[in-house]
Amino acid sequence: MTAALGLAGGFGLFLIWWSGWEVPARRVTVVRHGRLAGLQEAINQAGVQRVTAGSLLATCAGVAAGAGLVVFVLTRSPMIAACFGFFGGWLPFMLVRWRAHRRTAAMREIWPDVIDHLRSAIRAGLSLPEALVQLGTRGPQELREAFGDFGADYRSGARFETSLDRLKHRLADPVADRIVEALRLTREVGGTDLGRLLGTLADFLRDDARTRSELEARQSWTVNAARLAVAAPWIILILMSSRPEALAAYNTPAGAVVLLAGLVVSVVSYRVMLRIGALPSDERVLR
Repeated sequence: MTAALGLAGGFGLFLIWWSGWEVPARRVTVVRHGRLAGLQEAINQAGVQRVTAGSLLATCAGVAAGAGLVVFVLTRSPMIAACFGFFGGWLPFMLVRWRAHRRTAAMREIWPDVIDHLRSAIRAGLSLPEALVQLGTRGPQELREAFGDFGADYRSGARFETSLDRLKHRLADPVADRIVEALRLTREVGGTDLGRLLGTLADFLRDDARTRSELEARQSWTVNAARLAVAAPWIILILMSSRPEALAAYNTPAGAVVLLAGLVVSVVSYRVMLRIGALPSDERVLR
Protein backbone atom coordinates (compact mmCIF):
# COMPACT_ATOMS: atom_id res chain seq x y z
CA MET A 1 0.00 0.00 0.00
CA THR A 2 2.81 2.36 0.89
CA ALA A 3 4.59 1.55 -2.36
CA ALA A 4 1.41 2.27 -4.37
CA LEU A 5 0.92 5.61 -2.63
CA GLY A 6 4.54 6.55 -3.24
CA LEU A 7 4.25 5.58 -6.91
CA ALA A 8 1.05 7.60 -7.33
CA GLY A 9 2.63 10.61 -5.62
CA GLY A 10 5.75 10.38 -7.77
CA PHE A 11 3.64 10.10 -10.92
CA GLY A 12 1.63 13.15 -9.88
CA LEU A 13 4.81 15.16 -9.30
CA PHE A 14 6.07 14.06 -12.70
CA LEU A 15 2.84 15.29 -14.34
CA ILE A 16 3.15 18.64 -12.55
CA TRP A 17 6.74 18.97 -13.73
CA TRP A 18 5.77 17.97 -17.28
CA SER A 19 2.95 20.53 -17.41
CA GLY A 20 5.43 23.29 -16.64
CA TRP A 21 7.03 22.76 -20.06
CA GLU A 22 3.86 23.24 -22.10
CA VAL A 23 4.03 27.04 -22.28
CA PRO A 24 7.46 27.19 -24.02
CA ALA A 25 6.33 24.55 -26.52
CA ARG A 26 3.27 26.61 -27.43
CA ARG A 27 5.40 29.71 -27.81
CA VAL A 28 7.63 27.93 -30.32
CA THR A 29 4.55 26.90 -32.29
CA VAL A 30 3.29 30.48 -32.36
CA VAL A 31 6.67 31.74 -33.58
CA ARG A 32 6.73 29.20 -36.41
CA HIS A 33 3.21 30.11 -37.36
CA GLY A 34 4.18 33.77 -37.33
CA ARG A 35 6.98 33.15 -39.84
CA LEU A 36 4.49 31.56 -42.22
CA ALA A 37 1.73 34.09 -41.57
CA GLY A 38 2.60 36.23 -44.62
CA LEU A 39 2.63 33.19 -46.90
CA GLN A 40 -0.68 31.95 -45.52
CA GLU A 41 -2.21 35.38 -46.01
CA ALA A 42 -1.09 35.37 -49.66
CA ILE A 43 -2.76 31.97 -50.07
CA ASN A 44 -5.97 33.32 -48.55
CA GLN A 45 -5.86 36.39 -50.79
CA ALA A 46 -5.44 34.11 -53.81
CA GLY A 47 -8.68 32.37 -52.88
CA VAL A 48 -7.06 28.93 -52.78
CA GLN A 49 -9.06 26.74 -50.45
CA ARG A 50 -7.69 23.96 -48.23
CA VAL A 51 -4.05 24.85 -48.91
CA THR A 52 -1.69 25.64 -46.06
CA ALA A 53 1.67 27.38 -46.09
CA GLY A 54 3.41 24.09 -45.31
CA SER A 55 1.80 22.31 -48.26
CA LEU A 56 2.77 25.18 -50.56
CA LEU A 57 6.39 24.95 -49.41
CA ALA A 58 6.30 21.20 -50.01
CA THR A 59 4.96 21.84 -53.51
CA CYS A 60 7.76 24.34 -54.16
CA ALA A 61 10.32 21.75 -53.09
CA GLY A 62 8.75 19.09 -55.33
CA VAL A 63 8.62 21.40 -58.36
CA ALA A 64 12.23 22.46 -57.75
CA ALA A 65 13.37 18.84 -57.67
CA GLY A 66 11.37 17.99 -60.79
CA ALA A 67 12.58 21.00 -62.77
CA GLY A 68 16.18 20.38 -61.76
CA LEU A 69 15.91 16.72 -62.76
CA VAL A 70 14.41 17.54 -66.17
CA VAL A 71 17.09 20.14 -66.94
CA PHE A 72 19.83 17.76 -65.77
CA VAL A 73 18.55 15.05 -68.09
CA LEU A 74 18.53 17.49 -70.99
CA THR A 75 21.85 19.21 -70.33
CA ARG A 76 23.86 16.81 -68.13
CA SER A 77 25.05 19.88 -66.20
CA PRO A 78 24.43 19.88 -62.43
CA MET A 79 25.05 23.63 -62.10
CA ILE A 80 22.55 24.59 -64.81
CA ALA A 81 20.08 22.11 -63.38
CA ALA A 82 20.49 23.65 -59.91
CA CYS A 83 19.78 27.15 -61.26
CA PHE A 84 16.63 26.12 -63.09
CA GLY A 85 15.60 24.01 -60.11
CA PHE A 86 15.77 27.20 -58.05
CA PHE A 87 13.54 28.98 -60.57
CA GLY A 88 11.16 26.04 -60.60
CA GLY A 89 10.93 26.13 -56.82
CA TRP A 90 9.79 29.76 -56.98
CA LEU A 91 7.16 29.03 -59.63
CA PRO A 92 4.30 27.87 -57.30
CA PHE A 93 4.91 30.82 -54.99
CA MET A 94 4.89 33.25 -57.92
CA LEU A 95 1.68 31.70 -59.21
CA VAL A 96 0.05 32.21 -55.82
CA ARG A 97 1.21 35.83 -55.72
CA TRP A 98 -0.02 36.41 -59.28
CA ARG A 99 -3.39 34.88 -58.47
CA ALA A 100 -3.61 36.95 -55.29
CA HIS A 101 -2.85 40.11 -57.28
CA ARG A 102 -5.45 39.29 -59.92
CA ARG A 103 -8.06 38.43 -57.30
CA THR A 104 -7.34 41.62 -55.35
CA ALA A 105 -7.74 43.67 -58.54
CA ALA A 106 -11.02 41.92 -59.31
CA MET A 107 -12.26 42.36 -55.75
CA ARG A 108 -11.43 46.07 -55.97
CA GLU A 109 -14.09 46.36 -58.67
CA ILE A 110 -16.60 44.19 -56.77
CA TRP A 111 -16.58 45.74 -53.30
CA PRO A 112 -18.60 48.87 -54.25
CA ASP A 113 -21.38 46.56 -55.51
CA VAL A 114 -21.23 44.58 -52.26
CA ILE A 115 -21.60 47.79 -50.27
CA ASP A 116 -24.56 48.82 -52.42
CA HIS A 117 -26.20 45.44 -51.70
CA LEU A 118 -25.68 45.97 -47.98
CA ARG A 119 -27.11 49.50 -48.09
CA SER A 120 -30.18 48.32 -49.96
CA ALA A 121 -30.77 45.43 -47.55
CA ILE A 122 -30.36 47.63 -44.47
CA ARG A 123 -32.68 50.28 -45.90
CA ALA A 124 -35.24 47.53 -46.59
CA GLY A 125 -35.29 46.73 -42.88
CA LEU A 126 -33.12 43.62 -42.75
CA SER A 127 -30.88 43.09 -39.75
CA LEU A 128 -27.10 43.07 -40.17
CA PRO A 129 -26.79 39.26 -40.05
CA GLU A 130 -29.62 38.87 -42.57
CA ALA A 131 -28.06 41.48 -44.87
CA LEU A 132 -24.77 39.58 -44.86
CA VAL A 133 -26.42 36.18 -45.26
CA GLN A 134 -28.38 37.25 -48.34
CA LEU A 135 -25.09 38.16 -50.04
CA GLY A 136 -24.44 34.41 -50.21
CA THR A 137 -27.26 34.10 -52.77
CA ARG A 138 -27.70 37.60 -54.25
CA GLY A 139 -24.23 39.08 -53.99
CA PRO A 140 -21.44 38.98 -56.59
CA GLN A 141 -20.60 35.48 -57.79
CA GLU A 142 -16.99 35.68 -56.60
CA LEU A 143 -18.03 36.29 -52.97
CA ARG A 144 -21.07 34.06 -52.64
CA GLU A 145 -19.08 31.15 -51.23
CA ALA A 146 -17.50 33.26 -48.48
CA PHE A 147 -20.78 34.84 -47.44
CA GLY A 148 -22.52 31.48 -47.75
CA ASP A 149 -20.04 30.08 -45.23
CA PHE A 150 -20.79 33.06 -43.00
CA GLY A 151 -24.49 32.21 -43.15
CA ALA A 152 -23.74 28.58 -42.31
CA ASP A 153 -21.64 29.63 -39.31
CA TYR A 154 -24.28 32.04 -38.05
CA ARG A 155 -27.17 29.58 -38.45
CA SER A 156 -25.22 26.85 -36.70
CA GLY A 157 -25.26 28.87 -33.49
CA ALA A 158 -22.02 30.83 -33.68
CA ARG A 159 -21.96 34.34 -32.26
CA PHE A 160 -22.20 37.21 -34.73
CA GLU A 161 -18.73 38.49 -33.79
CA THR A 162 -17.20 35.03 -34.22
CA SER A 163 -18.81 34.63 -37.63
CA LEU A 164 -17.46 38.05 -38.66
CA ASP A 165 -13.95 37.05 -37.61
CA ARG A 166 -14.15 33.89 -39.72
CA LEU A 167 -15.45 35.92 -42.65
CA LYS A 168 -12.48 38.31 -42.37
CA HIS A 169 -10.11 35.34 -42.35
CA ARG A 170 -11.70 33.86 -45.48
CA LEU A 171 -11.74 37.11 -47.44
CA ALA A 172 -8.27 38.33 -46.31
CA ASP A 173 -8.91 41.76 -47.82
CA PRO A 174 -8.35 45.23 -46.29
CA VAL A 175 -11.64 46.55 -47.69
CA ALA A 176 -13.48 43.61 -46.16
CA ASP A 177 -11.82 44.42 -42.83
CA ARG A 178 -13.19 47.97 -42.94
CA ILE A 179 -16.69 46.83 -43.80
CA VAL A 180 -16.69 44.13 -41.15
CA GLU A 181 -15.44 46.46 -38.43
CA ALA A 182 -18.01 49.11 -39.39
CA LEU A 183 -20.77 46.52 -39.13
CA ARG A 184 -19.38 45.22 -35.85
CA LEU A 185 -19.26 48.74 -34.38
CA THR A 186 -22.81 49.43 -35.53
CA ARG A 187 -23.97 46.16 -34.02
CA GLU A 188 -22.40 46.98 -30.66
CA VAL A 189 -23.17 50.68 -30.18
CA GLY A 190 -25.96 51.27 -32.70
CA GLY A 191 -26.34 54.32 -34.89
CA THR A 192 -28.23 55.68 -37.88
CA ASP A 193 -25.29 56.77 -40.06
CA LEU A 194 -24.35 53.31 -41.35
CA GLY A 195 -25.97 53.91 -44.75
CA ARG A 196 -24.13 57.22 -45.18
CA LEU A 197 -20.86 55.61 -44.08
CA LEU A 198 -21.23 52.75 -46.56
CA GLY A 199 -22.14 55.19 -49.34
CA THR A 200 -19.04 57.28 -48.72
CA LEU A 201 -16.88 54.16 -48.63
CA ALA A 202 -18.36 52.92 -51.92
CA ASP A 203 -17.63 56.24 -53.67
CA PHE A 204 -14.08 56.25 -52.32
CA LEU A 205 -13.47 52.68 -53.50
CA ARG A 206 -14.75 53.43 -57.00
CA ASP A 207 -12.44 56.44 -57.33
CA ASP A 208 -9.49 54.44 -56.01
CA ALA A 209 -10.14 51.53 -58.39
CA ARG A 210 -10.39 53.91 -61.36
CA THR A 211 -7.12 55.66 -60.53
CA ARG A 212 -5.25 52.43 -59.81
CA SER A 213 -6.43 50.85 -63.08
CA GLU A 214 -5.04 53.79 -65.05
CA LEU A 215 -1.68 53.60 -63.27
CA GLU A 216 -1.40 49.84 -63.74
CA ALA A 217 -2.20 50.15 -67.44
CA ARG A 218 0.54 52.75 -67.91
CA GLN A 219 3.22 50.82 -66.05
CA SER A 220 2.38 47.32 -67.32
CA TRP A 221 4.60 47.59 -70.41
CA THR A 222 7.55 48.76 -68.30
CA VAL A 223 7.18 45.89 -65.82
CA ASN A 224 6.81 43.29 -68.58
CA ALA A 225 9.90 44.63 -70.35
CA ALA A 226 11.90 44.39 -67.13
CA ARG A 227 10.75 40.79 -66.60
CA LEU A 228 11.77 39.89 -70.12
CA ALA A 229 15.19 41.46 -69.54
CA VAL A 230 15.67 39.26 -66.47
CA ALA A 231 14.50 36.08 -68.23
CA ALA A 232 16.40 36.61 -71.50
CA PRO A 233 19.89 35.53 -70.27
CA TRP A 234 18.50 32.28 -68.86
CA ILE A 235 16.62 31.53 -72.09
CA ILE A 236 19.88 32.02 -73.97
CA LEU A 237 21.64 29.77 -71.44
CA ILE A 238 19.22 26.89 -71.98
CA LEU A 239 19.70 27.27 -75.75
CA MET A 240 23.50 27.32 -75.41
CA SER A 241 23.41 24.18 -73.28
CA SER A 242 22.82 22.17 -76.45
CA ARG A 243 26.49 22.74 -77.37
CA PRO A 244 29.03 20.44 -75.66
CA GLU A 245 31.71 23.12 -75.36
CA ALA A 246 29.29 25.42 -73.48
CA LEU A 247 28.39 22.62 -71.06
CA ALA A 248 32.06 21.88 -70.49
CA ALA A 249 32.69 25.55 -69.69
CA TYR A 250 29.85 25.81 -67.20
CA ASN A 251 30.78 22.56 -65.47
CA THR A 252 34.10 24.07 -64.37
CA PRO A 253 34.54 25.97 -61.07
CA ALA A 254 34.80 29.26 -62.97
CA GLY A 255 31.58 28.49 -64.83
CA ALA A 256 29.84 27.68 -61.56
CA VAL A 257 30.91 31.06 -60.18
CA VAL A 258 29.55 32.79 -63.29
CA LEU A 259 26.20 30.99 -62.96
CA LEU A 260 25.98 31.78 -59.25
CA ALA A 261 26.77 35.45 -59.86
CA GLY A 262 24.18 35.60 -62.64
CA LEU A 263 21.61 33.97 -60.39
CA VAL A 264 22.24 36.48 -57.61
CA VAL A 265 22.11 39.44 -60.02
CA SER A 266 18.86 38.17 -61.57
CA VAL A 267 17.14 37.68 -58.21
CA VAL A 268 18.30 41.03 -56.83
CA SER A 269 17.38 42.87 -60.04
CA TYR A 270 13.94 41.27 -60.12
CA ARG A 271 13.26 42.20 -56.51
CA VAL A 272 14.44 45.79 -57.09
CA MET A 273 12.26 46.00 -60.19
CA LEU A 274 9.22 44.83 -58.20
CA ARG A 275 9.97 47.30 -55.43
CA ILE A 276 10.35 50.25 -57.83
CA GLY A 277 7.31 49.37 -59.94
CA ALA A 278 5.02 48.46 -57.05
CA LEU A 279 2.05 50.67 -56.37
CA PRO A 280 1.14 51.41 -52.75
CA SER A 281 -1.36 48.84 -51.53
CA ASP A 282 -3.74 48.79 -48.61
CA GLU A 283 -2.47 46.95 -45.57
CA ARG A 284 -4.69 44.86 -43.34
CA VAL A 285 -4.61 47.08 -40.28
CA LEU A 286 -7.99 45.94 -38.88
CA ARG A 287 -7.30 42.21 -38.76
